[in-house]
Order: sequence, then C-alpha cells, then structure tokens
Amino acid sequence: MSKFFTSSIGQKFFMSITGLFLMMFLLVHLTINSLLLFGDGELFNIAANFMSSNPIMKIIEPILAIGFILHIFYASYITLKNMMARPEKYKVVNKTKASWASKNMYILGGLIFIFLVLHLINFFWKVKFGTVSTISYDGGQTELHDVYNLVAGIFKTWWWYDAIYMLGAAFLFFHLTHGFWSAFQTIGFDNEKWIGRLKTIAYIYATIVAGGFAFIPLFFMLKYAI
Repeated sequence: MSKFFTSSIGQKFFMSITGLFLMMFLLVHLTINSLLLFGDGELFNIAANFMSSNPIMKIIEPILAIGFILHIFYASYITLKNMMARPEKYKVVNKTKASWASKNMYILGGLIFIFLVLHLINFFWKVKFGTVSTISYDGGQTELHDVYNLVAGIFKTWWWYDAIYMLGAAFLFFHLTHGFWSAFQTIGFDNEKWIGRLKTIAYIYATIVAGGFAFIPLFFMLKYAI
C-alpha cells in the first residue's frame, strides 16, 4: 500500500480525488453566493452565518484546507517530476490534440491560487478575524455578520477587484474543462464513450460554475451603475 502512495498512479489518484472534492465545494459555494442576487441581503446573510457557525462546517473547513494543500502539493510534485524527466524540450513539434487548458493546467492552477489568496484576505479573513458590522432581522434577538454589506461594498467600490474576480473565474473555467473529465479518467472512467460524455459535462459544469462566479461582480457593477 505504501508503494501506491509514492507511485505515479497513486499521486495522480489523490490529486484527482482532492480535485473532485474541491469541485463539489465549488458548487456549494456558488449556491450560497447566488443568494447575493436576491433581495436586500437577508437570505445571503442568514446562509453565510449558518455556514460559518455550523458545527459540521467547523469540521469541513480544515478538511477543505487539507484538500487544497494536497491538491497543490501533488500538482506541483507531478509537474516538477515531469519537467525533470524531460530537461530539454523536444525538437519535434507536438502534434497531439491536447487542449490548451490541459497543457497549461499548472499555470492556470497557480493563477487561481493567487486569486484565492486575494479572495480569502478580502472576505474569509475579515469575517473570521476582522470587524465586520452586524445586523439583525428579528428585532435584535439575533445578531448576524453583515457579510452582504461587506461583499456589496467591495464590488461597488473596487472596480479593479471586479475585473480580477471575473478574470479568476475565466482561469477557473479553463482549469475545470480539463480537470473535471481528467479526474474521472484517473479513477477508472477511461473508455472512449465515457470520456466523450465527461468532456461534454465538463464544459457544462465549468460554464455554470465559472459563469456563476463571474456574474456576481457584474451584477453589482450594473446594480450600482444604474
């Protein structure tokens, strides 16, 4: 079993498993963030505070962090190992049908990581350790972090952050178009019939997730511009 952890197949397997776990998280995260588009922020604030105070999330948060770390570690290790195995570029032009995203997965991942750090600083860190204002919807009996006002304020004030956010969503789109079906291929869905289907689903999934995240700052830009 120990050889599996150090083998090339084992490394790709764990990168795929962590990738699938993170893709499920993206759907949950987008679902919560989509509430920003409805009403005056009450639905989003209730959902965001529930997620941050839920005991289950206290367990999931460190697991999620470990998932990110392991995914980045295995991606970096595999990429470095492949580079060391081919110290010189081939002189023959590569005529394979590999997509642009598949050839630049590590670069796309790195750009997404930079965006993620910026995102955590502006939102997660301020909610967890900052001084976010509170709001009540039941006459003062329950005080909630006004996360809606924080998010809306950033999207309203920092147009350049809106651009970075949408650019990050574009990087995520390309990363997911390859990562989605590749993860399933690694765990066994590798026949031609399944690969074709998974590639189609990958584009649908990537469009929904990346498009959904990109639409949120655009929504606030248009809302406050009118």
